[in-house]
Amino acid sequence: MNTYILNIETATTNCSVSLSKEGKTLVLKEDYDKNYSHAERLHIYIDEVLKEANITSENLEAIAVSKGPGSYTGLRIGVSAAKGLCFAIDKPLISVSTLEALAHQVTCDSGVIIPMLDARRMEVYSAIFDADYNQIRITEAQILDESSFQDYLEKGTVYFIGNGVEKAKTLIKHSNAIFVDGKLPSANEMSHLAYNKYKINEIEDVAYFEPYYLKDFVALKPKPRSF
Repeated sequence: MNTYILNIETATTNCSVSLSKEGKTLVLKEDYDKNYSHAERLHIYIDEVLKEANITSENLEAIAVSKGPGSYTGLRIGVSAAKGLCFAIDKPLISVSTLEALAHQVTCDSGVIIPMLDARRMEVYSAIFDADYNQIRITEAQILDESSFQDYLEKGTVYFIGNGVEKAKTLIKHSNAIFVDGKLPSANEMSHLAYNKYKINEIEDVAYFEPYYLKDFVALKPKPRSF
């Protein structure tokens, strides 16, 4: 049986959709624009990857979505689209850790990988993985300073990746730090992660699943109007 899975990644400004077969990406559509375009492009990309693969949504075995952490609005859009598809075609929902998928963009023989996503001010969302992508520190929201990740840097090479790298580079000057620039989470790396979860039936409750925001959403108070 052909196991087609649609993967949706909207945790950052990269609106990204892939279609995979047995865990390998067949078609990938994404937009590395610095502005959020998910509302305009997500459903277009979904239609395009299905058309390029010459299948319909009825041929899908599951829908996978990047669960966060990341942009509140971006995650809401992605999860809403994924849930809508699951309900429409009666297929399971799979969630993939945004930071785990981002870590898989780094290939190394030793050291650790620290995917980090930009949060407010000098704060980032980060997790730590070893060279085999085993998570060795939980996902946290943390404020960066000169001593951040010092224990890992003293032991060996540390690869930093994600849009939090620009902040990290201004503070972390250790010779073991390697900064991978210009990378954002992508639906491409979701393909095999989602397939692995599908094979063991690790699925979500479509009705109750919520993204992993990590922090409560804080709505900014509107400025007083002047008359």
